[in-house]
Amino acid sequence: MPAFREGLREQGYIEGQNVTIEYRWAEGDYDRLPAFADEFASRKVDVILATGPSSAAAKAATSTIPIVFTSGSDPVADGRVASLAHPGGNGVSFLTGELYPKRFELISEMVPQTRTIGLLVNPNQLPTEDLIRQVAVAASARDVELKALKVFTDSDFETAFARSKKSKRPR
Repeated sequence: MPAFREGLREQGYIEGQNVTIEYRWAEGDYDRLPAFADEFASRKVDVILATGPSSAAAKAATSTIPIVFTSGSDPVADGRVASLAHPGGNGVSFLTGELYPKRFELISEMVPQTRTIGLLVNPNQLPTEDLIRQVAVAASARDVELKALKVFTDSDFETAFARSKKSKRPR
């Protein structure tokens, strides 16, 4: 959030002076997302920034308010935008899903001796299996084992890391 605010400041937007930012956190309870999106739509906010599955809730709530979203999925395949060249409607994506295989390649180049890399994913954020498949292709090309660790809530991290330590591939 500090970097986000700094970026806004660099563009002349100062929170509390000429821009208001309101946050909503579902805290893992994605059933709350439609209500958050409906609230913003009914108040006719200027723009909605949505991450993960909240972008689908925002799109369902409004067709007029611009939605800037990050998602691990393909926004064209998901029906959130018409095309990448001409998204149409009210959505703009950061295309984070397409970057995961490249990020994997960069990590494996920075630490070339690595034989196993873990990928933390939240299965509630679709399409997790597609993301895992994309990164697995990049891992296979580098002869690196990919360990997909499913984490639903903050409390799952410790268990996921413990599982990953027990299943290390020998060098």
